[in-house]
Amino acid sequence: MASPGASALDRMTTRAVTGELLVVPLGATEQHGPHLPLGTDTTIAMALASSLDAVLAPALPYGSSGEHGGFAGTLSIGREALIHVLVELVRSSSFARVVFVCAHGGNAEPLAAAVRRLCDEGHDVWAWSPTWGGDAHAGRIETSLMLALAPELVGEEREAGNVEPLPALMGRLREGGVRAVSPNGVLGDPAGASAQEGRELLVAAQADLAAFVADLPHPVTA
Repeated sequence: MASPGASALDRMTTRAVTGELLVVPLGATEQHGPHLPLGTDTTIAMALASSLDAVLAPALPYGSSGEHGGFAGTLSIGREALIHVLVELVRSSSFARVVFVCAHGGNAEPLAAAVRRLCDEGHDVWAWSPTWGGDAHAGRIETSLMLALAPELVGEEREAGNVEPLPALMGRLREGGVRAVSPNGVLGDPAGASAQEGRELLVAAQADLAAFVADLPHPVTA
């Protein structure tokens, strides 16, 4: 749900649409271990994007999630389809500026490719993602965030997964996906997660996002 600062585009009539900035949350529908919902990334992206004083597009709940294939419930549209969707979305937009707020790491490369293509076409478009630090997937960071945002969706079965640093896993991840390195789908350890930590992480990330948007150039008007 949008915060008081954001205006939800899907709740407006066309005559009510004002402003030059559209914010588009990018998430995913993919496994997040035994304890977190498949919509975790989308929930987090919405919480971040809706903190801005801007027009908020409906979240895109599908992304490039092939690395999570083999786990029940994961839905992925793949890299090329994601690029195409993002490019066509901006091309169709009536807004002067578009910011994508992405909470799924697997979307990073196709998102960057889409932004490059759109900028080459003359669109004012940018991408922003939070930098949380800590573990990579369904560990303490994401568990804390979801305890803050939707605690009723967080399960009690909070198993540790593969706790090796992500750079050490990347080769095997690219070759065999998450299942090849973590049978339970967790990259990290959710032990110690708390709603308080999640709230603190969200406040800090929202402040970073607000500063990023405040520094963006405005369109040059004649």
